[in-house]
Amino acid sequence: MTAFKDGDPTTLNRLYGRSQGKPLRAGQQELVDNLLPQIAVPTDGPVTAERLFGEDCPLHFEIGFGGGEHMAYRADLLPNHGFIGAEPFLNGVAQALGHVRDGHEGGGRLPNIRIHHGDALAVLARIPDGALTMAYLLHPDPWPKNRHAKRRMMNDGPVQLIADKLKPGGEFRFGTDHPVYVRHALMVMRRFTDPETGPFEWVAEKPDDFRVRPSGWSETRYEHKARTQMGHEVWYFRYRRR
Repeated sequence: MTAFKDGDPTTLNRLYGRSQGKPLRAGQQELVDNLLPQIAVPTDGPVTAERLFGEDCPLHFEIGFGGGEHMAYRADLLPNHGFIGAEPFLNGVAQALGHVRDGHEGGGRLPNIRIHHGDALAVLARIPDGALTMAYLLHPDPWPKNRHAKRRMMNDGPVQLIADKLKPGGEFRFGTDHPVYVRHALMVMRRFTDPETGPFEWVAEKPDDFRVRPSGWSETRYEHKARTQMGHEVWYFRYRRR
């Protein structure tokens, strides 16, 4: 994930964590070599629906899509919407490209996905303000040690940038299974949901609203592992842009 210099969300410092794990299989490398260039987000200039998809359509952005299963599910569910996913981990990009090629559950190629292999915030900063319909941050790296708190994506700079890019009524979805991260995120979002000055309102009226996965929010592979193998509780947060 990305840290910021002097709290400025457009001043990128560096990515933390791994950029690649085990070597890609031959088929995965072929996807990276051949399919990724076809659907990659341009490296400069504005990032708009018209530029990426040839038409004005609702635009979604997923920060750190992991293996891409949630992004593929949403793109299949909403074929008239455009989806941008950014992920610095090459193995995750390769897995997501397989979903793009095969479609969600093998339903055929998904034409409404564009991928950036690298820092999400570098792309997010180039999206016009008020252009996004939805933004997703699902199970980000928790960086649980206090000295690493600045590395967390849920900090004032990134959250303000997300708020700027969402249209009024747009939604920011955040999910985590890490108790340290959820406490930190709630502390940050308290400032952003102030009734008078905050850009967001928390879409929750009762505990089940953040303890039960909402409709249309698919389970990621990481979430399934956290719940079934690690025994973690998972929290789901929805914030609407005022």
